[in-house]
Amino acid sequence: MTDQPNHEPARADAHTVIAAETYRKSRGLWRVLAFIALAMAVVVGLGRFAIPDRPDGDYVARLVIDGTITTDRARLEAIAELAEDDAVKAVIVAINSPGGTTAGGEELYEALGQLRAAKPTVAVIGELGASAAYMTAIASDRIFARRLSIVGSIGVLYQHVNAGKLLETVGVDLDKVASGPLKAEPDFDEPMDGAPRASIAALVDDSFQWFVDVVAERRGLTRPATLALADGRIVTGRVGVESGLIDAIGGELEALDWLKTERELPGDLDIRTVWPQPEQGFDLIGTFLNGQARAALGLPEGPITLDGLVSLWQVGSAL
Repeated sequence: MTDQPNHEPARADAHTVIAAETYRKSRGLWRVLAFIALAMAVVVGLGRFAIPDRPDGDYVARLVIDGTITTDRARLEAIAELAEDDAVKAVIVAINSPGGTTAGGEELYEALGQLRAAKPTVAVIGELGASAAYMTAIASDRIFARRLSIVGSIGVLYQHVNAGKLLETVGVDLDKVASGPLKAEPDFDEPMDGAPRASIAALVDDSFQWFVDVVAERRGLTRPATLALADGRIVTGRVGVESGLIDAIGGELEALDWLKTERELPGDLDIRTVWPQPEQGFDLIGTFLNGQARAALGLPEGPITLDGLVSLWQVGSAL
């Protein structure tokens, strides 16, 4: 009898290989499907931010001015769009700011003046509306603030640091070549006196006089009365009402009541924040990552550091 070869182990090995290959392909397919599902979820999630909600029907626009004020082209464009939008029946300017650059305050004042000519515009000051932020508020038809809000600080500031003694101590000597005696003056290794100081004083005074003029005009005050309030002082909202710097104590609800009573605004309109515009899509992710990066590097969050001519009430600490 001839021995027959045993093929059973070979067949078993073949089945094992086929099963393993099928499992590997199946696992790869599920991985691909899971990746596609995750990608679709991300796209849908980003779509919620990338496609801003468009207001349906008439509404009251809320323009938020928060933090340090500087010039902003995008904000100007947003204000101009409000003036042209027939669906916008009124604008509430929600302010919580210590001020900012003189140019930033002037830009907002002029832009809101044009908006005021097209739409009823009311300013509502929260904790703080000082300096350039107060300049922003007076561009509106009416100003509301809380009784203990901080308002005022009418004035202009130019700060100079004289580090000459420090540089001398560490053995640093600075030199320069300038095209004129006032170019790049005052230098930070010298005191601010003589012609450089007179030049800066003229710059500050020119900006200050304009600030006083617009406060007097918009608040219906005489120039002497305005000058008496324009020594840089800050006051509470209550004192602001008594002195004529603001119109009334209140917040957004009181502002809406005034709009309904004095400007015949319908009582059923929604309020929608139109500025700052909500961050969208990858901008939102970028902002989040930027915040994480700042935290990782130990960098503080908060307003930017300003250098130059500012209209700013600076807070060292607050309760």
